[in-house]
Amino acid sequence: MAKFFINPNNKKGHINPELQGHFSEHLGRCIYEGIYVGEDSKIPNVNGMRKDVVKALKEIKVPVLRWPGGCFADEYHWKDGIGPKKNRKKMINTHWGGVVEDNSFGTHEFMELCKQIGAKTYVNGNVGSGTVQEMSEWVEYMTFEGVSPMADLRKKNGSKDPWKVDYFGVGNENWGCGGNMTPEYYGNLYRRYQTYVRNYKPDAPIFKVCCGPNVDDYNWTDKVMQTCFAAPEFLHGFMDGLSLHYYTFPGGWENKGSATEFTDKMWYQTLKKTLYMEDLINHHTAIMDKYDKQHKVGLIVDEWGTWYDVEPGTNPGFLYQQNTIRDALVAGINLNIFNKHCDRVKMANIAQMVNVLQSVLLTEGDKMVKTPTYHVFNMYKHHQDAELVDSYLETEEIGLEDENMVPNLTESVSVGKDGKLHITVTNLSIKKAYSIDGEIAGSKIKSVKGEIVGGEIHAHNTFAKPNTVKVNKFEDVSFKDSKIKFKIPASSVLHLEVTTA
Repeated sequence: MAKFFINPNNKKGHINPELQGHFSEHLGRCIYEGIYVGEDSKIPNVNGMRKDVVKALKEIKVPVLRWPGGCFADEYHWKDGIGPKKNRKKMINTHWGGVVEDNSFGTHEFMELCKQIGAKTYVNGNVGSGTVQEMSEWVEYMTFEGVSPMADLRKKNGSKDPWKVDYFGVGNENWGCGGNMTPEYYGNLYRRYQTYVRNYKPDAPIFKVCCGPNVDDYNWTDKVMQTCFAAPEFLHGFMDGLSLHYYTFPGGWENKGSATEFTDKMWYQTLKKTLYMEDLINHHTAIMDKYDKQHKVGLIVDEWGTWYDVEPGTNPGFLYQQNTIRDALVAGINLNIFNKHCDRVKMANIAQMVNVLQSVLLTEGDKMVKTPTYHVFNMYKHHQDAELVDSYLETEEIGLEDENMVPNLTESVSVGKDGKLHITVTNLSIKKAYSIDGEIAGSKIKSVKGEIVGGEIHAHNTFAKPNTVKVNKFEDVSFKDSKIKFKIPASSVLHLEVTTA
């Protein structure tokens, strides 16, 4: 029986709601068909946004949404996406599928979407192929409420009042698709571009995100932090956040494998690679600590999730994949890791929201299905805006071979503003359930409510069978005084809500 110790009186940090953020790129059927169908569509919508999708996203309390990319961001010119839709410039989406992008979803539509789902806005600017003036004018267009050319243009296009831009990314993957830059070059370019991301509302400053490393490029982190945060000629840095991108490729970039057909070996291989996220956060944090011991700069994991081969018969450039219990475990493991590192990780954005990679929703015509990943987010929403508390869970190594051994369990625990304790645990074993003997220090347990997502590892939801995987009530739990005991089934993600005296 695994020992589990929780000390709710030892607060370890604040869990920003943004740790459960999302990402929507002009890629495949994420925006078009997935979120936006246009005002004239027969699919029920409000101002072009699908009603069913908006309702589902509101349920999981999406805290922040990143847009328009991704690689698309560094070929996106925002003025192409404003004004009458019949006049908007059409372009080829060179990164994703070579399809025509008609720009019918632009700045106004993005702000409308965020308003409908209640999410903060995270806009990614174009450094790769854009100009300083273009970025500066976009910020002015979105946020300035006085008299100016860009504010007047926004009003002409139907938005009298400015919007709030909560986060602004100055470039994306500038080490790769965003310009193939060196860290020193990008660092100096960032310093220049961010200067013109003006705070027109001093009481609501824009949180500026600097392009961080690809996976384990520690040299990038070091050089960019040195250039943009710790240079001796100024007293404080130019950045609020540094991004990190890491995808789980089960067999590597050249051998991603199927989303639904995989062996037990690939199950453990996938989870092993997912757990690498913690190593990355630890190592990048150590480098950031050299320059920023006070953790003023947040680590922003604004692209993460599984990446498999596309579903047979679909456009390879659309990155459409199914979503199984394996993805539920990937989601639970990552969200537990982000919670545990909330002192440095201030936002994370799963890639992507609908119909692309590890999406929470899939659509087909007027049909919509919630994926296993969606249900995990729905359970974990209770961690949003809560306080991480000290916890320790006894684990053991499991797996089929030495190089893919993983801990059998992961966990995180928080206490909400209502005083309730929220415990989330993942069981990485394919076959074995684990009994857990826990103690909540200094507490008398009054009640426990449980919910769980789990099942056979290949289980997934389809449009014909949308409820194969769902959140179920969990009742295999007992408690007395400060003691709690439960048994977590194989291949599952569990949430317990504990009320104490």
